[in-house]
Amino acid sequence: MRVISTIAELKAVIKAEKSQQKTIGFVPTMGYLHEGHRALLKKARQENQFVVLSVFVNPLQFGPNEDLETYPRDFEQDQKTAEEENVDIMFHPSVAEMYPNELSVSMKVRKRTDVLCGESRPGHFDGVAAVVTKLFHLVQPDRAYFGKKDAQQLAVIQGLVDDFNFPLEIVPVETVRESDGLAKSSRNVYLTEKERAEAPVLYSSLRMAADRIKAGEVNPERIVHSIMDRIQTETSGQIDYISILTYPGLEKMEVIKGNYIIALAVKFSKARLIDNIILIEE
Repeated sequence: MRVISTIAELKAVIKAEKSQQKTIGFVPTMGYLHEGHRALLKKARQENQFVVLSVFVNPLQFGPNEDLETYPRDFEQDQKTAEEENVDIMFHPSVAEMYPNELSVSMKVRKRTDVLCGESRPGHFDGVAAVVTKLFHLVQPDRAYFGKKDAQQLAVIQGLVDDFNFPLEIVPVETVRESDGLAKSSRNVYLTEKERAEAPVLYSSLRMAADRIKAGEVNPERIVHSIMDRIQTETSGQIDYISILTYPGLEKMEVIKGNYIIALAVKFSKARLIDNIILIEE
């Protein structure tokens, strides 16, 4: 595996691989890799002849009240993980390398951002769209891999690719879970022992809701209230949101039908956990 920190070197490597007609799989991350990232890398390795991982903490997607400097970083562990997953290139640029000058063009994501986590993070997905656009141009992947756990980000990026006809496929990857159903996350270590025992209720409440919908319930308010009641009864967490929306459009539904997502966020004492179930009609 090669670690590359400059755009010029990355472009040279990509050009050489493209000249050999190799398919390129790309996993963009902000580092501090965990098992969810490993699942993306494994999928990319299975489906492509050349795999690129980017590790870049993107300042454009941090708001004024979000501390960019305290975002967790562990380059040595990330490098070890990448090597274990047989990554070919780990692109690890500095902020100065990615943004040598103030951007002369800004991006504004107009849809899919004013709900779920995006509602409390104005401008966040503008920064995501900007960096992903830049990375897609640099890596020129055939396929790019994103986890379903960050379903809103996945929806925004799918919209970006569709709107601007990027010549690549977005590949959603299933959420990696613990044996009790809790979605794996670096935030889980901040749960107390009691909270960790309660946390699987989040996913089981989503599963319960999905079963009720499959059984014929089409009223989103009744489903939301059933999830709310269970979380409030069985956990000490504070509900941030519970939403049922179209997917990937992320629009409100009067009646549950078609493709949809059931998503939630719950705050515990030192960790805010998100989870979702996406249901797509075959």
